[in-house]
Amino acid sequence: MLIKVVNPNTSPDMTAVIEQAALDVAAPGTTVKAVTSRMGPASIESHYDEALSVPGVLAEITGADGYVIACFGDPGLDAARELADGPVVGIAEAAMHAASFLGRGFTVVTTLARTAGRAWDLADRYGLARQCRRVRACEVPVLEVALAEKAVTEECRTAAAQDGCDAIVLGCAGMADLAARLTVEIGLPVIDGVAAATLQVQSLVTMGLRTGSRHEYAPPPPKPYTGRLADFAVQP
Repeated sequence: MLIKVVNPNTSPDMTAVIEQAALDVAAPGTTVKAVTSRMGPASIESHYDEALSVPGVLAEITGADGYVIACFGDPGLDAARELADGPVVGIAEAAMHAASFLGRGFTVVTTLARTAGRAWDLADRYGLARQCRRVRACEVPVLEVALAEKAVTEECRTAAAQDGCDAIVLGCAGMADLAARLTVEIGLPVIDGVAAATLQVQSLVTMGLRTGSRHEYAPPPPKPYTGRLADFAVQP
């Protein structure tokens, strides 16, 4: 089994963190291939960034048995499911569902406050808005998360003390390497979406399942695209 883990931003350093998190949970016989988007923003911290990251994500939806979209906004998830031959799971989707198995409520600890609305939107989309107690921001830019472990730790500690949550979801793929240590230090389950999504894709592939394609997730209809998107045209 080959699982491709797509980093929708163009930071190779973040891809390395993401790859290790996926490798740490992959079963024997599962190959993990983490890839850095070949086009798009250096980091995803706005709706504009997210929109322009999607072509780079879609360009990578080929050549694997299943796919993980390793950005907490789950950019391009629906479109990727139209294209993929195997299951596609976003890390916010995976982490929030995993948290719902571990208690009655969870808090998301993310990077910038301006991205909190997206986290709330996704909790609602995934049917978990009632379980999401709060979305907290460390006010640390995505590309500085690796240097801001103390800020992430303190926000998780505050969430555990004040939010009445049973679990904490890390709201950035760049935080993936912190989950195990924080689980011990904070005393609550702290969930990394990269690991959660990798395991969910692995399970779906093992069961021989993929996205249903009869209706909304059927392959997109063939048509030409123009300008810089010409290479994304769907062929008949």
